[in-house]
Amino acid sequence: MTAPTADLLALGRDYYLPVYRPRQMVLERGQGSRLWDSEGREYVDWAAGIAVCGLGHNDPDLHGALLEQAGKLWHTSNAFLSEPPLHLAEELVQASRFARRVFLCNSGAEANEAAIKLVRKWAAAQGRAPERRVIVTFRGSFHGRTLATVTATAQPKYQEGYEPLPSGFRYAGFNDIAQLEAAMAGGDVAAVMLEPVQGEGGVMPAAPGYLRQVRELCDRHGALLVLDEIQVGMGRTGTLFAHWQDEVVPDIVTLAKALGGGFPVGAMLAGPKVAEVMQFGAHGSTFGGNPLAAAVARVALRKLASAQIEANVARQSQALREGLMAVGGEFDLFEQVRGRGLMLGAVLKPAYAGRAGEILDHAATHGLLLLQAGPDVLRLVPALNLTDADVAEGLVRLRAALAGFVGR
Repeated sequence: MTAPTADLLALGRDYYLPVYRPRQMVLERGQGSRLWDSEGREYVDWAAGIAVCGLGHNDPDLHGALLEQAGKLWHTSNAFLSEPPLHLAEELVQASRFARRVFLCNSGAEANEAAIKLVRKWAAAQGRAPERRVIVTFRGSFHGRTLATVTATAQPKYQEGYEPLPSGFRYAGFNDIAQLEAAMAGGDVAAVMLEPVQGEGGVMPAAPGYLRQVRELCDRHGALLVLDEIQVGMGRTGTLFAHWQDEVVPDIVTLAKALGGGFPVGAMLAGPKVAEVMQFGAHGSTFGGNPLAAAVARVALRKLASAQIEANVARQSQALREGLMAVGGEFDLFEQVRGRGLMLGAVLKPAYAGRAGEILDHAATHGLLLLQAGPDVLRLVPALNLTDADVAEGLVRLRAALAGFVGR
């Protein structure tokens, strides 16, 4: 029997390290893009576990893969081989169109940490002194919470209190090619690392042609191009890999989130320049390539790569954009709706700046789960198999929430 909600909330207050501020509900079960809490209330889910549940909740194929593998083998460590991660690595390489090898891990932060280490190892193999192994990242980025990845994350609010931060990172303005060119002028840059659409930075897409300019600068300066596709990849922006839309070939890509459909998994994909750099003992992970995670990820990858998902993302993206503009116009709330595919940001007008969190509270009260990307942007990252009914009902609930927010 489930404990009373008040008791469960008290457990969180008493025993969790208070680094989160969750909404005061306890989610109990899910199906598709709907969730129910411990008191039986239903929610339309446009958050998808922060872009993780790309196939919604309780997908039967993911569920089946997990149960089948759970009856066989849970863990071996990487001192031994098992079949699911071997096939997953092969399938990721084939799907990527650029990679030669894969490192499997458990999260996006771990994937980015591996990418940072690979860049440094590559630069060392090139004979570059440590001071010539700089990685350039961009203001507004988010790459993780480990000490190295939070340093790569060019947002001071995530770094405060963790000084001294690791050296060897430099920041530039996103979508400003002149700033990047200046940052690379000294010849000490080993890699440029960026998200094709910044998530935590306000759902900010790379400008048309920008990634091609970045690739050209990397080639000119002998630097690697590292793309963080942890949130934007796996079909989220309308193609399996977001950078396909930008027509660039990266050297390294990092993945996580939707790759596991809710089961923790991460991956770093290495292209030809760097695929052989890390040899025995250079890196590792106790749980990386876990058979359970790999079995689920194989099914998720296959389904997320399908033409049906791609078509649905395009159709529902348009429906959500139109719905957001309509309801935003009714209440004069949104300055713009930006993003790609089913990674959308509704930017609040200056009169409502800083109040995205309040809107999320109103939305939850009306049975709609949203996210924010900073204090001024509502972030929508729903399941990629979102249905027409989920869109329609979510918009009804959003309108009610916004009416309550503006006091109508």
